[in-house]
Amino acid sequence: MQWLAFPLVLLYLLRRILQNRAYLRHLPERFGSLKASWQRTAHGAIWLHAVSVGEAISAVPLVRELRRRYPNAPVYVSTSTLAGRAICLEKLDGMAAGIFYSPIDYRWFVRRVFRTLRPALVCVLETEIWPNLYREAKRHGCALVIVNGRISDRTFPTYRRWKWFFAPVLNQADRIYVQSAQDHQRYLAIGVEPDKVETLGNLKFDFQPSSKDIAPELLRFLEGHDSVWIAASTMPPVDSSDVDEDDVVIAAFQEVRRQHPGTLLILVPRRPERFDLAAQKLEAAGIRFARRSKIADATGDEDVLLLDSMGELGSLFAIATVVFMGGTLARRGGHNLLEPAFFAKPVIAGPHNHNFAEIHGEFLTAGAIEPIEAPADLATAVTRLLGDPERRKAIGDRARTIAESKRGVTARAAEHLLTACYEALPVNPRGLLATAFLWPLSKLWASFSRSSDGARSLDIPVISIGGITMGGAGKTPMVVWLTERLRERGLQPVILTRGYRRRTPHTSVIVPAGARVDTGLTGDEAQIFVRRGLAHVGIGADRYVTAQRMLRKYPADVAILDDGFQHRKLARTADIVLIDSLDPFGGGNVFPLGKLREPLEQLRRADLFVLTRVEPNQQTDGIERELRKYNTTAPILRSRVRFRKWRGDGQPNGRVAAFCGLANPRTFWRTLEGLGVFARPKWEFGDHHVYTPKETARIAWQARHAHVDYVVTTEKDYMNLSGLALAEFRDLRLCWLEIDLEIEDEDQALATILRIVSP
Repeated sequence: MQWLAFPLVLLYLLRRILQNRAYLRHLPERFGSLKASWQRTAHGAIWLHAVSVGEAISAVPLVRELRRRYPNAPVYVSTSTLAGRAICLEKLDGMAAGIFYSPIDYRWFVRRVFRTLRPALVCVLETEIWPNLYREAKRHGCALVIVNGRISDRTFPTYRRWKWFFAPVLNQADRIYVQSAQDHQRYLAIGVEPDKVETLGNLKFDFQPSSKDIAPELLRFLEGHDSVWIAASTMPPVDSSDVDEDDVVIAAFQEVRRQHPGTLLILVPRRPERFDLAAQKLEAAGIRFARRSKIADATGDEDVLLLDSMGELGSLFAIATVVFMGGTLARRGGHNLLEPAFFAKPVIAGPHNHNFAEIHGEFLTAGAIEPIEAPADLATAVTRLLGDPERRKAIGDRARTIAESKRGVTARAAEHLLTACYEALPVNPRGLLATAFLWPLSKLWASFSRSSDGARSLDIPVISIGGITMGGAGKTPMVVWLTERLRERGLQPVILTRGYRRRTPHTSVIVPAGARVDTGLTGDEAQIFVRRGLAHVGIGADRYVTAQRMLRKYPADVAILDDGFQHRKLARTADIVLIDSLDPFGGGNVFPLGKLREPLEQLRRADLFVLTRVEPNQQTDGIERELRKYNTTAPILRSRVRFRKWRGDGQPNGRVAAFCGLANPRTFWRTLEGLGVFARPKWEFGDHHVYTPKETARIAWQARHAHVDYVVTTEKDYMNLSGLALAEFRDLRLCWLEIDLEIEDEDQALATILRIVSP
């Protein structure tokens, strides 16, 4: 089916390019190639799919609400139109982590976006049925939610006739939140499961009046007019039997100005590609007009302002005397009546309002709109309202009352979306060929990773700090936290660690507390323990042998085993397993098919779970529920990274560059941003990366050319900088971040750990 669709995709692309050459500039985004500067995210990203202009407008307050409730979740917005992209770029600047064109609904292209964003939630606005997008969202373990769902009068017969195709696609969604009771019934009629559909209301009810001031040059142009008529979002005909609303408005204006010569018409075509055509129509009608894009050339004698710009209409409603809502005389289904209603403006609308049937009906019943039935009625309606201030005020006041009563949909939608986001457990699926090749290797790895029953015991309790996935989960900060707390309780702990990537022929190294040795003898993470000087540190692959050597020389009350959940030679009194809340289960498969070190069933051995990197306001219900499938008794604690101090050349300020070599670099970038440090440029390397002088010379060169004031890195990365590598930063200020772990209900957490060790 994918190959059959390919010629259609090419024809679609060619048509769009011929319609608008600007489409060509952004064509790579259509193939799923997002900006290289976007960092690959981890669990928690949100992707809002808003195709049309109206959906893009609806996305703006929803993104704001999501960011307010969950500020650390990156939110990405995709749209299919130039106008929708322009609106999002203007309204969501600094709020959305990325704005891009929706990929063509072809699985290769959609998968590229999923691999880059790794979203936990995909939110589709209104009824955009993209089968491959839906399929890939579920294949990647994402929550899939449709918000503001609706089925129009025009499309409902088609959906019902083809329900055998649409129902399986729509039923992939976890939840569908629809605009009205009518939409609820229509979704059920086309085969959507009843428990998936819920009536929530229309996001457009929460339209926020523009707070942007009208540009000074526009205010000067508007002076001297008795009244202002805005023809908003005028639309072209659907077919040859339909009307062109620009023609209707121009003809009506010629009648209106005979009775109200001081009236200014602001003509606002809905689509940017019609700006030039509207100008030609005005010129052909002999009407004096000015284009917004050339307002500086206006003489002040013009009767019409052609608003050929994006994003300014919302602020102009404030100065309107009367508004005609486009898309209602042409058979287009209308536009949002609430925007002018919030300014208490009387709105004229034609008979075609099926896009907003429920709200149009309420406005009509309450007398909060001026209805017309045909194009010939437009001039009469405008003239009547311009000549009757009391009628204008009464209609406008009733419209504002209805608009205010509909608010609150966005807040409810954001709450439902975040609940779905917290419940999701994304995975990184493999293709069929990769799965077939890697599956036997994964099984082989799992068989070798099982714990041995022949582990030997020490004479003191052993507390293991480990994980189930490859890569960083915050084990080093957890070891430091536990060591400090045990010392505060009067105990003498020792630390046992492997010393990953140490460069020494010695099978084990013992470093007394407070001593200093080279990183080559210890490895980067073990060097952090050494420099903190909290306890004696034993470093070696066989932690039992290393412990025996160390305890003969340095007696201790308890041993803390770093990264020991899979260590088979040393028995533990307690296993504390860290679960990274940003990437909790490594895709659900054992290496190399996924990132798990061993099957999830082995979580039954854990005595205590600590969820690490839990963001503020983040709920972890989905992760905890998954843990309970394998272990019903181990307590579950939550923790996050906490800034401790800056080391090196003071606290960074001004322009900052940064580099790191971590399994999850996103946590470092987020920590920096939380401290008000926004690094540009920044570089990422592999976990435990040992920097060469050539690499640091390149970083230093690029930092100098970027005119940065500071170069920052992590404590772990600083340990991997040799003297020669450090020398490349001699004329730059280098500092590194020292972090701690913060556990919720710390006293209770420590009491739980001590109770497990000494019941």
